[in-house]
Amino acid sequence: METSIGVSVRDGDTLFIDGKWHAADDGRTFAVADPATGTPVGRAADAGPAETDRAIAAAAAAFGPWSRETAYRRADVLWRAHALMTERAEDLAALMTREQGKPLKAARNEVRYAADFLSWFAEEAKRVYGGSVPSGRADQRLSILRQPVGVVAGITPWNYPISMITRKVAPALAAGCTIVLKPAEQTPLCAVAVFELLAEAGLPPGAANLVTTSRPGPVGERLLDAPAVRKLTFTGSTDVGKELAARAAATMKRVSMELGGHAPMIVMDDADPVHAAKGAALVKFLNTGQACISPNRIFVHRPILDAFTDALVSRVGALVAGPGDRPGVTVGPLVDDAALAKVTAQVEDAVAKGARPLAGGERLTGDGLAAGRFFAPTVLADVDESMRIYREETFGPVAAIVPFDTEDEAVRRANDTEYGLASYVYTNDMGRAVRVSEALRFGIVGVNDINPTAAAAPFGGVGMSGLGREGGPQGIDEYLDVKLVGLAVPRSGRD
Repeated sequence: METSIGVSVRDGDTLFIDGKWHAADDGRTFAVADPATGTPVGRAADAGPAETDRAIAAAAAAFGPWSRETAYRRADVLWRAHALMTERAEDLAALMTREQGKPLKAARNEVRYAADFLSWFAEEAKRVYGGSVPSGRADQRLSILRQPVGVVAGITPWNYPISMITRKVAPALAAGCTIVLKPAEQTPLCAVAVFELLAEAGLPPGAANLVTTSRPGPVGERLLDAPAVRKLTFTGSTDVGKELAARAAATMKRVSMELGGHAPMIVMDDADPVHAAKGAALVKFLNTGQACISPNRIFVHRPILDAFTDALVSRVGALVAGPGDRPGVTVGPLVDDAALAKVTAQVEDAVAKGARPLAGGERLTGDGLAAGRFFAPTVLADVDESMRIYREETFGPVAAIVPFDTEDEAVRRANDTEYGLASYVYTNDMGRAVRVSEALRFGIVGVNDINPTAAAAPFGGVGMSGLGREGGPQGIDEYLDVKLVGLAVPRSGRD
């Protein structure tokens, strides 16, 4: 059915298998609601193992023909999908705001980011190069080929419901793989909109398949256990990622994972505290704090602690929470009740152990917000190691300030975590910038930069933050196997 936002919201037939839209075999559906208001957005097919098996079979059958297509043909499909996504950006953003809750401006930015992956990997398809290796034998030639791994299982999260799809689907298709995607149960309709674009762009049947479900366990098990699936790509929590990786090992699937963050931000005393506070506010409250790169621990050099804190509190006080389509809103709702409970518990724990709430600190229910999962943009001072928020990723709109005295102390405390995705440093001392960025054990470091990401750059973490990289030239490598071909060359008859 068509909605007032101008994109199709299918009423139950949201399974895209072998180039056709289907309902679940038993007709089962699940509701999708706006997290800001609780109002219905649509319904999605609630698939199970049987539908998943058919999607895997379709991807396996399509792999041979799609992998043999020229890189230029695969690139053309991705470029057409890019054009369609760009053309319909406003409608896609409006759907995202309703289904996921983020402010419309942020949704527009995400659609542009999502489209970037389509265009970037359209070109990377044509840059999958091989090579040759000098042999020690005169009668031997050694060549290196890079070939698609096969059928890919993709599992994507709710916090970036369009860009996380294109960041996986685009490189898989560019490499010549086929894919079965299971989107988050909170945001299946954004995935449907993306797959409608892919189909319209000319993607052949079976090359990309979509399985929506409210029962991720049985569907995930089918994807992980199928021998035909040769790679798993997952974005989500570390706990779930560890379980998926362990199960994928039984069939020796290749695995790439983008997991939890718990990012530190270090603000040195030579930085401009007002400029650093502006950056902290922008990235901390991005997507209501529901971003894996949001700084969870903000370490501030004691000489500028008061100036930084005052500037941050002032900026946070100017943030406006509400439904994402309401004019002037800068912070949307949390995605569900569990997210709200987690943020509330972390703040209550920190305050009980001595943290001071300088802004926010509670759920918002006034001004028509009672039906949503809104938590006030919050600043906590005097956070220390005894508090849950110091150790656990928050995924919510809470800025936790931790004072420090020396550079070595800041680096040590920043690294005192099992996670290693993103980190940030604010300093005007170039030597210090080099020392600290090299010492931080994280896959990404932003130096005076709150957005060190792009489709053309590798994204990923170390430690419990994951395996592999997405984006950049490295992003397509995750979907390619390396093959060595040794060729014996007979001697000439004249010898």
